[in-house]
Amino acid sequence: MYWQWDPSLSVGIDVIDSQHKRIVEYINELSDAMGRKDRTAVGAILDGMIDYTLTHFTFEESLMERAGYPILREHKLVHESFAKRMREHKKHFTDGGDVTRQLFADLQMWLTNHIKRDDKDYALSVRKVMEEKSWISKTLLRLFG
Repeated sequence: MYWQWDPSLSVGIDVIDSQHKRIVEYINELSDAMGRKDRTAVGAILDGMIDYTLTHFTFEESLMERAGYPILREHKLVHESFAKRMREHKKHFTDGGDVTRQLFADLQMWLTNHIKRDDKDYALSVRKVMEEKSWISKTLLRLFG
């Protein structure tokens, strides 16, 4: 079963959407790895998700901070909880456990719940700041576009 990006997942900020699309790719890669029972691929996906949580969350939170997003603290706590969950999966995996099904479920839930609800909530504030400060948009596009 393959997932595809659809407009309901978009927050309306191209650079964020392209980063979120990576989760769809991870879900599909994990589906392939599960089918092949490829433990090495699962490990690589876990490593990628841990890196993703560090880079994407930091980037997203910095945009929310610049926009003065009023519930940034709460949003950060949700990010920290998800990052912790990824680290727990990695530890369980490193200890020899099979995390594929739970990781798959966690990624799907994150995509459909957090991005569709929590991330869409900050998007208006961030878009407004990006439009007002076009240098931010140009810099973001140059760095991440």
